[in-house]
Amino acid sequence: MAITGARVLIVDDDPASRRLLEVRLRPLECDVATAGNGEQALTAIRKDLPDLVLLDLQMPRVGGIEVLRALRKEGINLPIIVITAHGSIETAVEAMKEGAHDFITKPVDAKHFDIVVRKALEREGLKRELGLFSEDADKRYRLVIGKSEKIMEAVETARKAATSKATVLLLGESGTGKEVFARAIHNWSERKIQPFVAINCVGLSKELLESELFGHEKGAFTGADQVKKGKMELANGGTVFLDEVGDVSQELQTKLLRFLQEREFDRVGGVRPIHVDVRIIAATNRDLEVSVREGRFREDLFHRLNVIPINLPCLRERKEDILALSQHFLHRYALESKKNIVGITKDALEKLAAYHWPGNVRELANVIERAVVLGNGQEVTLGDLPRRIVALEQRTESGKVSYRAAMEAARRDLVTRALAESRGNRAAAARMLGLHEKYFLRLLKSLGIAE
Repeated sequence: MAITGARVLIVDDDPASRRLLEVRLRPLECDVATAGNGEQALTAIRKDLPDLVLLDLQMPRVGGIEVLRALRKEGINLPIIVITAHGSIETAVEAMKEGAHDFITKPVDAKHFDIVVRKALEREGLKRELGLFSEDADKRYRLVIGKSEKIMEAVETARKAATSKATVLLLGESGTGKEVFARAIHNWSERKIQPFVAINCVGLSKELLESELFGHEKGAFTGADQVKKGKMELANGGTVFLDEVGDVSQELQTKLLRFLQEREFDRVGGVRPIHVDVRIIAATNRDLEVSVREGRFREDLFHRLNVIPINLPCLRERKEDILALSQHFLHRYALESKKNIVGITKDALEKLAAYHWPGNVRELANVIERAVVLGNGQEVTLGDLPRRIVALEQRTESGKVSYRAAMEAARRDLVTRALAESRGNRAAAARMLGLHEKYFLRLLKSLGIAE
């Protein structure tokens, strides 16, 4: 924090001493408040915590030592510089034991006073900056917001898993927050100051994925004009998150199994084994036991990955969390877009709670982001929500369910669910629904669903 504008409370029963300290603080451009005794000081501190307290020890009734003890008892921790008469060093030492950060003797030396106060304010500023960084990191990597029974079970298991080196397998539909859980497990572990590396196993070809995981030697293949370290090597000491591990090819499954057994690998084109210490967290939206039975996934690799399985509930199984999640995303996207949107109307929340959410938390985040970007008022309203959500079980003026609206909502639900399960692949979603791709594209357009 900058020293300019720092809030400093001067506590002294002598008006002349208070004025002198105020004069000493003027060059620092601090925001100064004063208290004439210990009781006034405690009241002022409880009401509005200052950045620094200059506390005289010798005061009638409630002295400086009593103030320190009261603050310590109440768990109030802030930098306090005690001021004591020359020759009362023993009292100053006692004050330090009670929580004071430093002391100044009377008569106050201007140069020494300036050094001590600056050091205290700069130290406090650094502590706050580190605290904000830590808080921001924790918010960034903490688990999906919510207090539902299923999500709390998953959180409890994840926290226990974080204390070990065991491999974790995150299971759940697309959009349930598997990478957020993986980052949280890393952040809760002893490895949190080491790298967290995420790899999407479905986004790369077999050759590229192998090079991405294990690296390659110069000349290993066409275009490999220099040595490249893989993600496993770069993450040494940290955590590697293998997203969509169920889509790894059979050949690469064998190499991944060897790595999990030995914690060593060869770079592509290499002959020297490289040993690393990494924690593996894998995730998939596939049923790996079915894949094992069908011969598409190695059984021994499945057992190596499935040491601590954590099932992440879909959003429709934890609808009581929709309000908290919506508010969380609203605050986040309002800050990003610099908009003064502070709430969601009751009817909009009812529609959000009634929707099926085939895309889970990711879909909800996208809906709230869209509402914030397009909204104009201080609240998200029905008009800011997509038609597929607003039209859900829409009723006519007579209070009866509209057949047309209900059918349109059902079609939207089927289409968005197919898109979610096919990870946005429109051709695959069309095949899943038994529709021609051209008809499916026209259907997307008619339903107002973004590509």
